[in-house]
Amino acid sequence: MAATVTKSSGGRRPGYGSLLRTPGAWTFLLPGFAARQPFAMLTLSIVLLVEHTTGSYGTAGAVAAATGVSMALFAPQSGRLADRWGQAAVLVPGVLLHTAAVALLTALALLDAPLWALFAAAVPAGASVPQVSPMVRARWAALLSGDKGGSGASDASGASDTSNTAHGGPGGGRGGPSPLLATAAAFESVTDELTFVIGPVLATALCIGVHPAAGLVAEGALTFLGGLLFAAQRRTQPAVQHAAGFSRGAAGPAVHSGRRAAHPASALSVPGVRVLAVLFLGIGSVFGGMQVSLTAFTEEIGHPGLNGALYGVFAGGNMLAGAVSGAVAWRRPAHRRLLIAYTALALATSPLWAVDSAVAVGALGLLVGLCIAPALVTGYTLVESIVPATARTEAFTWLTGAVALGQALAATASGRLADGFGAHAGFTVPLAGTGLALLVAVALRTRLEPAPPGRVVARGVDHRRAAPVD
Repeated sequence: MAATVTKSSGGRRPGYGSLLRTPGAWTFLLPGFAARQPFAMLTLSIVLLVEHTTGSYGTAGAVAAATGVSMALFAPQSGRLADRWGQAAVLVPGVLLHTAAVALLTALALLDAPLWALFAAAVPAGASVPQVSPMVRARWAALLSGDKGGSGASDASGASDTSNTAHGGPGGGRGGPSPLLATAAAFESVTDELTFVIGPVLATALCIGVHPAAGLVAEGALTFLGGLLFAAQRRTQPAVQHAAGFSRGAAGPAVHSGRRAAHPASALSVPGVRVLAVLFLGIGSVFGGMQVSLTAFTEEIGHPGLNGALYGVFAGGNMLAGAVSGAVAWRRPAHRRLLIAYTALALATSPLWAVDSAVAVGALGLLVGLCIAPALVTGYTLVESIVPATARTEAFTWLTGAVALGQALAATASGRLADGFGAHAGFTVPLAGTGLALLVAVALRTRLEPAPPGRVVARGVDHRRAAPVD
């Protein structure tokens, strides 16, 4: 992919140093990191506690899957409410509800409650998971686009187009979106991956070294403290636009209808967001399939202790590629880069089922990890150019929820395949998930193209292409 490293308007390379010097960034970055750490602890903490009280990994996995599915289904609604009423208005009651639900689930598990009761507590625990990562991404978008609550639409060349740096400042000014938008997307992807490296380790250490319930207790406490602290940072949250509406243009999206609406349109009404959700569902299948299949594989070869090391290599590749992606200003448009990166990801997963040695699995896991981050970073960057600011948080939560749903479904499918046919069969799930998603993306690739500058007439029910309005 064509790329260049350029200077920002202030003479600095548009890298992580420039990003972290953005005024107000640290006020939400630190509490944001603390607030989303519990999300990476939740599933494993449930598995370890429920397995301890029931003696069944199947039961523990089912309860954890119920949490993941409910989170995936309810997260976009939380995002939409945050776009409409503000992040703090949604986050505070969500944090309180989640803390109470996790406390209830912990108590029920320790009291040997029936399975239906565990499911009844797991659903609200998952549905109320604070969507801190999408909210942080929305804050970056508001700060760097230079219009807290404006349309924030990028030009057709993608959010990281270096031609839009002429007018200086983190927000890009009148010259267009800041080149730091892509850097912010990469930074958040690396931060998310770091969270998923630290979280499971912390949960395991607490559940094994302290008490089986310690992981969930810590998850609830961190959610409560970090979530409320993040919600208190109101100066950097995106502005609320209660009545702003937008129509579904040819490219999806940041196309304003020219009329006032009672409620903002859903981010899912943007065709490009629906395509991105399918792609992120496939990415979730990689995470879920790799977690379960690596566990089964290391047990099959008689070295279960290698599981953590192999998954660490996989996660490390993801972090490394994410960091590099954010340090490069790409010339190729984001929607084209996404298809190239996703094709590479699908190809990287294809030989996993055929290898037998831990070294080969580790090498392929590293390759898969290296291919995930560019797809994730580019997908999140593309949101800036196809979704207006009034629906960005919801759009981010749809993508985050798609990853969680794909992960839950893939973990279940990989587990069943591994139980019935061995670990090699479980490794086919990431290939199937990314392959099917890639076919959908190729067929609907025009939906990912940002709208050209200017106002366009939205397509009607006959789905004809929009016509420019002079």
